[in-house]
Order: sequence, then structure tokens, then C-alpha cells
Amino acid sequence: MIIILDVKNKVQYDLAMNKKSTKERAQILSLLVEGNSLRATTRIIREMQGGCSINTVTKLLEEVGEACAWYQDRHLVNLPCKHVQVDEIWSFVYSKQKNTPDELKGENGDVWTWTAICADTKLIPSWRIGGRDAATAHEFIGDLAPRMANRIQLTSDGFKKYENAVEAAFGADVDYAMLVKIYGQAPEGQKRYSPTEFLATQARRVTGNPDQEHVSTSYVERQNLTMRMSMRRLTRLTNAFSKKLDNHAHAIALHFMHYNFVRIHKSLKVTPAMAAGASDTLWSLEDVVKMADDYWEKKNYSN
Repeated sequence: MIIILDVKNKVQYDLAMNKKSTKERAQILSLLVEGNSLRATTRIIREMQGGCSINTVTKLLEEVGEACAWYQDRHLVNLPCKHVQVDEIWSFVYSKQKNTPDELKGENGDVWTWTAICADTKLIPSWRIGGRDAATAHEFIGDLAPRMANRIQLTSDGFKKYENAVEAAFGADVDYAMLVKIYGQAPEGQKRYSPTEFLATQARRVTGNPDQEHVSTSYVERQNLTMRMSMRRLTRLTNAFSKKLDNHAHAIALHFMHYNFVRIHKSLKVTPAMAAGASDTLWSLEDVVKMADDYWEKKNYSN
């Protein structure tokens, strides 16, 4: 589901982090999950807490991000989802694909985050960071399928790579439909930033017997907006993009941990994790910090 990237050359839990209390580290995380950049967070924390460097903020993101990916990978299982929507969101690391030198391609250039959302509980049960290709589609859907406790209805857009991936992961045990959007020609004038005219949608049954009433990608597309609003590095037309793939993955893992376990969904009155039965309590960011401490303590002990 989740790409778990160990902090490079990490031997033990960063002792410098112990200089800051759980509350102080939670304050740093609260700024990050509300869309602040690393440098903006550093400046604000410096005013609030006194001393703070960008290295401290970056280390915290790396360590908590890895712990969040690990925790969700192991606890978002046996989920009672009924209607699931999937989509991909574009971003880039270091530079856009066309501007990335050949020797730097691989972990740099265009990066796609594939996300799934439960339309009923609003939970994000799975995501995958990679290219917009068949291999990543198979990894993503292959991770999503075993997390479901029951047969689900699945909806995607018309991207062809989903078809084989869904068949490989679910077989016939899914009600799957594609929602194909039909657009007109690009508008005149500001063509670069103006969307093309939306004409209609066409629902196409692929597998099983999907209920037409639930053939939709509205929730997952709204989640794309939530991601861009909550993570500074996904903001378009700025220099806030990720410079390293590792930190990009850590930021996304932290975002989904906050979204799933900490942030109360307005329509649900609880968190998505509580609605889906993945948690029986409301988490705070201090709880996330404590979870990360436990993760690194166990990991260092096992090493």
C-alpha cells in the first residue's frame, strides 16, 4: 500500500529529538499537516519554542512519516468497506519530468500518488507512490484488495491500466465500473490554466454487477483537493515541490495518518478510522508522536 522508506543510514532514533517534548513535536506536526512548508514551520516554531532548525523539522518528518506508514500498513486491514473509489494525483520531485536530466531520472521527475477512499467511511485504506503505469497500478490494487473484509463495489476513471490490475487482484469477486468523463475542446485565451469544457460522464460496467447509483469518483477527486490543500509540497505553480522522494513519501504518510486517525470528518462527526472500525478512540498529534517513539524504540531494539 504504502512505500515504507527507512531514513537513510539511520542507526538509532534521533537523540536530538528527545530534547523536544512530545507537545513541542506535536506542534511541529500540526503546522506540517496544515499545509506549511518545512522552512515556514521552522520559522514559526522558532518564534513559539525558541531554538529550532530546519534539520530538526526534517528529521521529525522523516521519523514520524516512516512510523505512520508502518502503522497504517499493519492496522488498515479487514475493513468493512462497501463502495471504494480510486484515482491518481500528479506531483513531481526535484523537477518536472521533461526538465529532469537523464542521470537523475528514477526517483526524480513526475510522481503519481494512487489513492483509494471508502465512500461510506471516508477512510483512505491504501495508497501507492510511483509512475502512472501498469506496474504501479498492479501494486496499488494488489495492496487494496486484501484489506477488504467483504466484496466491494469499485469505481475508477477511464484509465485503462486499472482493468488488468483489478482482474489480477480481485478476479471476479468485485463489482467494478469505470466512470469515463467526456470533455470538449480546450477554451480560447488562457489555455494553459483553463480546464476543457466538461460535457458528460459515461458509466461502463467492467466486472460483476455494480449499482449505477454508486458509480462515482466524486469522493476520491475531493480527496485530491484535500491533499493539495494540506501538503505544501503538492501546491501547484510554486517552488514548494519535494526535493527528495523519501521526504515526499514521508509527508504523504503523515498526511493520511492525520486524515484517517486525527482529523474529525464533518459529515461523520468522528474520524474515518473510527467510522471504519480501525480505531476506537480519537487520536491527537501527541498520540502520533508517541506511536512514532514506540516504533523507533522497538526497531532499534530489534537491530
